Amino acid sequence: MEARLISALILTVCATVAAVHGQYYSETVPNSPMKEQLTNLHFFFHDTLSGKDPTAVLVAKPNITDDGSSPAPFGSVFAIDDPLTVGPEITSETIGNARGLYVSAGQDLLTLVAYFDFGFTKGEFNGSSISLFSRNPVLETERELAVVGGRGKFRMARGFAQLKTYSVNGKNGDAIVEYNVTVIHY
Repeated sequence: MEARLISALILTVCATVAAVHGQYYSETVPNSPMKEQLTNLHFFFHDTLSGKDPTAVLVAKPNITDDGSSPAPFGSVFAIDDPLTVGPEITSETIGNARGLYVSAGQDLLTLVAYFDFGFTKGEFNGSSISLFSRNPVLETERELAVVGGRGKFRMARGFAQLKTYSVNGKNGDAIVEYNVTVIHY
């Protein structure tokens, strides 16, 4: 009888330990309120598709007949590594890079769907970035993109970027775009 009781006790302890180690683990800790911050950023985005050293390159194109009238026909996918500068001149101080993708997603009007990570390499936000993901109707002189995240000093970022075309070359697609970004972060 004692052997059965000891065996049952050992079996119960083993089953309990096995169940504890085999389950999903999570822990909720009290959250101390973090203070939200609002940061306004202003810079210029240089998107160069032409020349010997482009910053935006076609990585996929649709299997359709292209009349050559658009540098980004519907269905085209571009990878970018565009400089971000303090002023509209490419020679002005570079403060970071926009890296990501955009796809031409408008059949009737040139509209890009863009995912960009703006990594800052100078100043107060060196090593931090903001991420944008949004529809970009590039033929509109002024437009808005959504800030959907960030890292470094921009953790848990949200906000918006107001874009204004500074210059564009209609033949080759090269463009300079002014960004005014409002970022809410912790």
